Amino acid sequence: MLHTSTLACGMPLIIEQIPGVRSVGLHWLVPAGAATDPAERQGLAPILAEMLMRGAGDLDSRAQADAMDALGLARDVDVGTSFLRLSATLIGDKIEQALPLLTDMVLRPRLDASALEPSRELCVQSLEGLSDHPEERAALTLRARHLPDPLGRSGLGTAEGLAAVTLADVREHWQKQARPRGSILAIAGAVDPAAIRALLDRLLAGWTGESPTLTWAGGTPHRGTHHHEQDQSNQVHIYAAHDAPAEAHPDSALERVLLGVLSGGPSARLFTEVRERRGLCYSVSASFAPDKHFGRVVAYVGTTPEKAQQSLDVLCAELKRATALGEGEVTREEFDRAVVGVKSALVFSGESTSARAAALASDQHRLGRPRSLADIARAIDAVTFDGLRAYAKRRQPGPLTSVALGPAPLARPAW
Repeated sequence: MLHTSTLACGMPLIIEQIPGVRSVGLHWLVPAGAATDPAERQGLAPILAEMLMRGAGDLDSRAQADAMDALGLARDVDVGTSFLRLSATLIGDKIEQALPLLTDMVLRPRLDASALEPSRELCVQSLEGLSDHPEERAALTLRARHLPDPLGRSGLGTAEGLAAVTLADVREHWQKQARPRGSILAIAGAVDPAAIRALLDRLLAGWTGESPTLTWAGGTPHRGTHHHEQDQSNQVHIYAAHDAPAEAHPDSALERVLLGVLSGGPSARLFTEVRERRGLCYSVSASFAPDKHFGRVVAYVGTTPEKAQQSLDVLCAELKRATALGEGEVTREEFDRAVVGVKSALVFSGESTSARAAALASDQHRLGRPRSLADIARAIDAVTFDGLRAYAKRRQPGPLTSVALGPAPLARPAW
């Protein structure tokens, strides 16, 4: 059962009681993600993510870790585009003991001077480690080319930005961004909603304010075909992206099912056409990535230099064929298989309290309201075979962005 409310401080609280589980998942979105960093300080967000785990309130880094470990509290802070995401998972009967520790991380982080350089060094290592992960490099490049700044930024920051961040920057940025109106807290699992809300109102008393509104530049000037050289490599990593509906758009459920036709497993079109029939690659996939204001389809193929151009061409041809008439039309078999796959993934996600908390917080941000699993399932059930075929015919993917990381540039694919 879903319980949605606004705490006294002004922050939305979403709680889902899940019968039959003993765990609790918590997901707290704080509007201090990579897109909120000043242009010359790209790296503030990942440094903050590190420093939030290094002491809060009366507890230094070691004492904080010991207190959380004593509760069996698995926790993490990671960098998203708009938000820093504080996540935690624990046994349900420990949640009231854990919440003071978690709220201190947001309201009273120590952000000690001694924590800055170790945090910066870890962030620099992560950024430099991209050289050993070419697939991730290609994915981040695609994002930067396809989305408007600052939405296309990497959560790793830049070398120049990381070097420029000062302790004053960290403290001032958190003070400005970590505000209740703009943050979202979602909890799922074995909880008492009334007790949790009352406890949070006490713990968050005195926390006030609203975070600045995130803005971005118009247009997408970097779209097109891009090559990034990777010498002496026997692999080529290729990503492609085109526009798709935002999460709130009425067509988002249709797009999700259509992507099941394209990339719903070994029987789906991309795996069959690119990998099985032609033997062009070792990996191929596509996914629907909807957000609050934008949506996109992101496709990937991993192959060899000799087969890279053909792999890109066939990948894009299959993406385009999903919108074509005639032979590209979705078949009844494809439709039935895609619906089963989408609903199976939905059921699996519902078995994790952590995944449910993350989904509820994401829905609140993207839609302005949370959805139950039944709500999402009804939207998928409302997609009909004829409706999906009609949608495919009127679908407008927009300009293509492609990025290849390998030893030689590739020609622009037909689109």
